[in-house]
Amino acid sequence: METLKAQKKENKKTTSIRITGAEAIIHCLLAEGVDLIYGYPGGAIMPVYDELYKFQDKLTHILTRHEQGATHAAQGYARVSGKVGVAMATSGPGATNLVTGLADAQIDSTPMVCITGQVFRHLLGSDAFQETDIVGISTPVTKWNYQVTRAEEIPEIMAKAFYLAKSGRPGPVLVDITKNAQVEEFDFVYEKCTGVRSYKPAPEPDLKTIEAAAELINNAKKPYIVFGQGIILGEAEEELKALVEKAGIPAAWTILGLSALDTSHPMNVGMVGMHGNYGPNVLTNECDVLLAIGMRFDDRVTGNLDTYAKQAKIIHFEIDPAEINKNVKVDLAVLGNAKQTLDLLLPLVNKNEHKEWRAEFDKKHQIEFDTVIEKDIHPTKEKLTMGEVVEQINIASKHEAVIVTDVGQHQMIACRYAKFKQTKSNITSGGLGTMGFALPAAIGAKMGAMDREVVAIIGDGGYQMTIQELGVIFQHNVPVKIVVLNNDHLGMVRQWQELFFESRYASTVMTNPDFVKIAEGYHIQSRRVTERSELKSAIEEMMASKNPYFLEVKVEKEDNVFPMIPAGASVSDIRLK
Repeated sequence: METLKAQKKENKKTTSIRITGAEAIIHCLLAEGVDLIYGYPGGAIMPVYDELYKFQDKLTHILTRHEQGATHAAQGYARVSGKVGVAMATSGPGATNLVTGLADAQIDSTPMVCITGQVFRHLLGSDAFQETDIVGISTPVTKWNYQVTRAEEIPEIMAKAFYLAKSGRPGPVLVDITKNAQVEEFDFVYEKCTGVRSYKPAPEPDLKTIEAAAELINNAKKPYIVFGQGIILGEAEEELKALVEKAGIPAAWTILGLSALDTSHPMNVGMVGMHGNYGPNVLTNECDVLLAIGMRFDDRVTGNLDTYAKQAKIIHFEIDPAEINKNVKVDLAVLGNAKQTLDLLLPLVNKNEHKEWRAEFDKKHQIEFDTVIEKDIHPTKEKLTMGEVVEQINIASKHEAVIVTDVGQHQMIACRYAKFKQTKSNITSGGLGTMGFALPAAIGAKMGAMDREVVAIIGDGGYQMTIQELGVIFQHNVPVKIVVLNNDHLGMVRQWQELFFESRYASTVMTNPDFVKIAEGYHIQSRRVTERSELKSAIEEMMASKNPYFLEVKVEKEDNVFPMIPAGASVSDIRLK
């Protein structure tokens, strides 16, 4: 035994190399399969950038125009590729500029590793130039974070960071590295992390619980599925499809669940939530068994919790035990990865069709179509609507594009009307609702799926929050398609002001610049549409382009998004107008 230990120790010595901490960081990234980083250099992270310069043939660095842009680009890349996104920044303001992206990734369960530089160890706590306690600041918005103060810590901490970011319920991790740790030399050996003490990424499924779930489903007269992003993160799309087809269960999605099931699938009944579809919301309070799969009962989905699905037996399929009974008390919790639990459930459920129950969704859809949808996508009024723009993008893309949305009215319209054939096609800021998300996220999404068309649909307000990232598109010729739906307002806030504040439009009217000239300043092909007769040809031209393309569409200023559940109301109180 002693001989074996000695041999292993000797083997470890022979495979080690003596390098600086900065070079070790690069080797760690390469060992984890990273080939793309978004970031912004500065003094405290400069040794790492110097090493990065030497590895340009293996590791591409994209210089964003703001550190927030780096995090959103990393998010877009992660969401469409399924890999861990990586962002890097310097200390102080560079590090704090990552916080919004970290918070966004945390609430939307996006795997991301952020690396920040920090002042020398002996200066910590001295208010040195560009020193901030980024570990303390980011603790509430990261899955895990750590400050490295010695070079020899780097391999273990980096391995742990990637493992935690990707495993179980994914999330963002931040590693803060002092400058002395970057310049110190040590004997480098890298081993991937395969487990962390006391951390269980995915609970082992309990067969008895799954059998109990199957019994509830088999006895149900009005079963109903609401699925979220857990299907996509767990790669359980095929299992979900098999379940709805075998058991004949209508299935609705949360905003982050969109695209996990083909939007044209006959069992796909639409979106739940504040601006979701009429039937999926109203019939939540009429089902007798509700299967919540990979979703967290967000308040925008449930409305008033006191009236949410009180008549139903609720089965929650969830990987994170902390989500069980957090917002909605459930009758049965099925813990584990959705792919695994649904695979175990499938043989136990009976073949069924539930024709009468499904017909209720069809009836409600017809009501919504006649009252809302037809007017949104085939309007008779003079001004262009957001809905008809999305519909034309659907037609031109043949339902195969990745659509990245910002936050606001255009986001709700895009999520309501976008059509998708394949998963990982809807990229948006769900839980945090971050304006400015779409443009940099679209850059990352395109780099994560170069074989797919990526269309960013953005409002005129959110667009100007990260408009500087056009510089990245120009510098790297990233062929994203940008559609700004310009209504000269902060549209969603204006809608609330109209409906609930007697049309007092306080600070929501925008005097906008010439967006086409700005895009042209970045040498991006551009066009503006103001008339319906121009829309189809403009979108076809945009989609046919092999280069970046900017399209501004002037839409109705006081167009509202319906249906709508007023804040604090029941899902049954959804308004159609």
